[in-house]
Amino acid sequence: MPATSAGRRTRLRAASTPWLFASPAIVLFTLFLVIPIGYAIYLSFRGFRVEGGGAFGRRVQAFVGLDNYTTALSDPEYVAGLGRVLLYGLISIPTVLGLALLFALLLDTPRVRARGFARTAIFLPYAVPGVIASLLWGFLYLPSTSPITYLARQLGAGPLDFFGFPALYFSLANIALWSGVGFNMIIIFTSLRAIPTSVYEAARIDGASELQIAWRIKIPLVAPALVLTGLFSVIGTLQLYSEPATLRPMTTTISSSWVPLMKIYQEAFSNDNLGGAAAASVVLALGILVLSLLLLRFFQRRTFGDNA
Repeated sequence: MPATSAGRRTRLRAASTPWLFASPAIVLFTLFLVIPIGYAIYLSFRGFRVEGGGAFGRRVQAFVGLDNYTTALSDPEYVAGLGRVLLYGLISIPTVLGLALLFALLLDTPRVRARGFARTAIFLPYAVPGVIASLLWGFLYLPSTSPITYLARQLGAGPLDFFGFPALYFSLANIALWSGVGFNMIIIFTSLRAIPTSVYEAARIDGASELQIAWRIKIPLVAPALVLTGLFSVIGTLQLYSEPATLRPMTTTISSSWVPLMKIYQEAFSNDNLGGAAAASVVLALGILVLSLLLLRFFQRRTFGDNA
């Protein structure tokens, strides 16, 4: 009997130990993710209504059902902001991933020099906060402070409008490129370094050039890393906020609701419409989740076949 009791305690201790170690992460996850998401969903079904007629009516918060979601999905500014984000993503995502892959392949070539310095130099802009990077590039874009515009005037090309259409999208994509290439490059380069060198040596013995090795061996083998970086880029694009919000005081081209997150901020803190802002946030989060799952499933099938 004592042996059975001791064995039961041992099994209980073994079963509870993982949960004990995981409890701090579970508590933080619940406090800073699950509860805020649940509260946002709760607010998305609430709104202000006027009770009482005439001049004595008062605003009270009440359950409004799906009214906030209907308003968010039918709001032309919100829908236009989604369109701008998609156009921005079509420019920034392929450019960032393409350059990250190119730099990773170049750093992985056998005769490259100063590999450590080059890797650090490419990654270093990622350490600069997005707001700081936007301010730096914003002053380079402003006609009154831009050395690029000054050189263009000296050469007789006239002032360059970096905030006009469609140049604004390329200006924003340049900020994302400057800061995002290094992060994605590190992920792809780490995946390349995990490939056994015997694979490359066998290909060289068979007469394959470095370009053929990169195209036929390296890129297919780092496809999972490309899928991961692509997914991160899509999520980051849909969450675009700091760059246009920082550049907005410098130009009239960027409105206060230029992208969905700016529209959500305006509704929450300028229009005092927390319910509408919460509903728009939930719609955006669900859109990101669904798009991420679809892209992940699509690339899994293309990369790993139908058994993925």
